Amino acid sequence: CLPFQLACCCGIAACSLCCKCCPKIKQSTSTRFMYALYFMLVTIICCVMMSTTVANEMKTHIPFYKQMCKSIQAGEMCEKLVGYSAVYKVCFGMACFFFLFFLFTIKINSSKSCRAYIHNGFWLIKLILLAAMCSGAFFIPDQDTFLNAWRYVGATGGFLFIAIQLILLVEFTHKWNKNWTAGAKHKQMWNGLLALVTLMLYSIAVAALVLMALFYTHSEGCMYNKVLIGVHGGLCLFVSLVAISPCVQNRQPHSGLLQSGVISCYVMYLTFSALSSKPPETILDENNRNITICVPEFSQDLHRDENLVTGLGTTILFGCILYSCLTSTTRASSEALRGIYGTPESEVARCCFCCMPEGDADAEEHIEKRGGQSVIYDEKKGTVYSYAYFHFVFFLASLYVMMTVTHWFHYESAQIEKFFTGTWSIFWIKMASCWVCVCLYLWTLIAPLCCPTREF
Repeated sequence: CLPFQLACCCGIAACSLCCKCCPKIKQSTSTRFMYALYFMLVTIICCVMMSTTVANEMKTHIPFYKQMCKSIQAGEMCEKLVGYSAVYKVCFGMACFFFLFFLFTIKINSSKSCRAYIHNGFWLIKLILLAAMCSGAFFIPDQDTFLNAWRYVGATGGFLFIAIQLILLVEFTHKWNKNWTAGAKHKQMWNGLLALVTLMLYSIAVAALVLMALFYTHSEGCMYNKVLIGVHGGLCLFVSLVAISPCVQNRQPHSGLLQSGVISCYVMYLTFSALSSKPPETILDENNRNITICVPEFSQDLHRDENLVTGLGTTILFGCILYSCLTSTTRASSEALRGIYGTPESEVARCCFCCMPEGDADAEEHIEKRGGQSVIYDEKKGTVYSYAYFHFVFFLASLYVMMTVTHWFHYESAQIEKFFTGTWSIFWIKMASCWVCVCLYLWTLIAPLCCPTREF
């Protein structure tokens, strides 16, 4: 098959020649790694475009900078290649790239089809296609109309990406508890682990609540902070009581404090993240001097080296985005979003319950060495993940990155150096995410009561 031969020239076989010292890798893993690499490459470019420090350094150190900008019609000082509008265009190209592959890979169930070969290979051609799409967005006519329309598309996709992560988080908590509860029927050790982890989760949540009350409130202000900390603490207590209530336990024996403990920790994390993103308040002290409140006093010292904090924080943030993309694109996750779950009888309790059990004999039988890295062809019998869903999640992640880098609805004054400067839009987005997460978890608890004839 000609596509297969071309895929070998531009795909895994070619990469393996450069990776002789690398350990063996599964074909499905290497494919997802390459797409993630493209995603991170464009993300880094977007961060560079939003950096005034990089722009100033380029003006200083690149000779004939002004003339070069004029020659490529990017403005006198290349203003068309920096700022939020440039990030919108680059992310438009990346989003189109992943959406195109989403449409192209719909209903691929066999890795031996020509479409599957294209998905798993042709990396150089795909890189050229991605660069062409990102560059071509700069030549879209009527830029103002495009940016205004694309802004709303980006916000919708960004919110949908957040919603998918919240749904999968709730599904993860139920799967965790169900797996370990199944093990408790055979070994009491699992009951001890459940109790220990649950105690740790609630200890973390309570400690976070106390620390936020100490550092993010002030006796003479911070009303928003006081109300939200109190409300979110009450929500955590409420969902915990609902989870162990007799009516819920009768319909869902697998429901318990482990799930509500995970949700409580996540609610505390979102609350902390939102309070950190909120613009600080100022009041007059006894000497009529303005003092900043509603933020920890030591945080002002930590933010003195803005470049270091921004670089480290941005790396952690987008590392989390990439991790979310890869963990939410498994076949189990895509089936969970459609309401398809494994039967409780098939559960085998294990600490690393998210991963497949070791000893995949079928995969181990198909190890090939082509002069370099060993590649395990683990998709001989069929695809191990949904190709279309994989690309759709990365499409949404592209929109989420676009909105996050440009400070969501405060795009006109956005700079990567001010990434952690508080804005009200980011604050309320994180608060809304927190409330949606609690509502989703509550619905999973009360849905069997509202619809007693339906299986959950």
